[in-house]
Amino acid sequence: MSPMNYISALIVAIPLVGAGVVAIRPRKLEHESGTVALWFSMITWVVSLPMLIGFDRSTSSYQYVYEWTWPIVGSAGFGVDGISILFVILTTMLLPICILSAWSVIKVMRREFFSLFLLMESMILVVFMAMDLLLFYVSFEAVLIPMFLLVGVWGSRERKIRAANRFFLYTLFGSVWRLLALLLIYFEAGTMDISVLMNTPFSESRQLLLWLAFFIAFAVKVPMLPFHIWLPEAHVESPTAGSVVLAALLLKFGLYAFVRMSLPLFPIGTYYFTPIVQVLALLAVVYTSLTAMRQTDRKRIIAYSSVAHMNLGLLGVFSCTLVGLEGALFLGLSHGVVSGALFLCVGVLYDRHHSRVVSYYGGLAQLMPIYVATFMVFTMANIALPGTSSFVGELMILLGAFLENHAVAVIGASGMILGGGYSLWLLNRLAFGNLKNDVSSDMDRREFVMRRPLIILAILGGIMPQPVLDILHTSCSNILEHCSLKV
Repeated sequence: MSPMNYISALIVAIPLVGAGVVAIRPRKLEHESGTVALWFSMITWVVSLPMLIGFDRSTSSYQYVYEWTWPIVGSAGFGVDGISILFVILTTMLLPICILSAWSVIKVMRREFFSLFLLMESMILVVFMAMDLLLFYVSFEAVLIPMFLLVGVWGSRERKIRAANRFFLYTLFGSVWRLLALLLIYFEAGTMDISVLMNTPFSESRQLLLWLAFFIAFAVKVPMLPFHIWLPEAHVESPTAGSVVLAALLLKFGLYAFVRMSLPLFPIGTYYFTPIVQVLALLAVVYTSLTAMRQTDRKRIIAYSSVAHMNLGLLGVFSCTLVGLEGALFLGLSHGVVSGALFLCVGVLYDRHHSRVVSYYGGLAQLMPIYVATFMVFTMANIALPGTSSFVGELMILLGAFLENHAVAVIGASGMILGGGYSLWLLNRLAFGNLKNDVSSDMDRREFVMRRPLIILAILGGIMPQPVLDILHTSCSNILEHCSLKV
């Protein structure tokens, strides 16, 4: 086994070891927990970069594969292809930023907070690198535990317990059905290796049944209507760092899982249920956009915006066209950067005033010009302004949807218009008009520095998207090829 094959296991192990180191440190050194966690997350990011630099774009096969043997179900392992490598890099880049955002905010149980964050990073990386269904399932559900604790323990308001419980119950509901589906797959195919299952023929009735079981679990994570209720509550009650991880990474689990599993493993089910998925996704895009217009909490507005964007991504996935699929994944990456940055911006004001009510703020451009300029950049990216990364993804999604169904593309485009409406309204209320308080100080160096790479990526992705699309192309083509061969 080449030394480079160990790199995938290494980037999983580093934050896991870091979580243990932070957790066992003496209580008297608790104030240094953030520093230790930051070092481990930065090392993980540095170690992950050679994976991207040395990645072979010409093949759809898994690279940097590290394998071992499960006691009963056989071999399992980590690896990356053209889809997962980008989400791995997104994860390793965002986690240090999340830790920095909580640097001076978390005052209670700092040791436990930062150890949970490192543990969650390890589990998220396993989700994106898992090469078999069992490992994917275990890591997919394991992320629930640290996120549940982050919301329930370090949440911002008295409703945090309710929000954490709702998040837990919705996710658990979806996981039960998927576990039953995994058992059925194993008894029928004798393996859980994704690459083997992609070439395993399932009967039409079996595909429909398995697709539905997987759909429930993945729809909760996107989330789709009517499984979206947990998300605004979880965002509102979660600490800023938790909201960033939730929006930027955890919401991508559903989109990633549909691409990785539903399309190539159950293509008959995919084509059969595509009209239903499209209807639910369109309802979510329009409904959540209209709902966002009625909100008074800044976090809720961005949370509903995230639901709309992820369901727009589903339109690209279920267009079953190459341009739509690549656009959906590109939007997922872009949304990870932009939505994470927007929640970080919300956190800046909340840390100062402990209020997220829109009407509380106004005229901030007079006191916080750097903050307002930063927030404006991410707002423009969120509404898919040409020249930003989200524009590329949404345009490709609508093009793919148009090739498959004209009406779907037209209704989906209305969500973009509505998104522009409530996003610009929020920016206007926040930045301009009469000054409503004069106690705000502009962003300090730490707050600006950790947003700088996100600004660069949001703009660079809009003017130079081709390197990312080149990485996605071969793997996306392979998935669609398996879809057509197995139908």
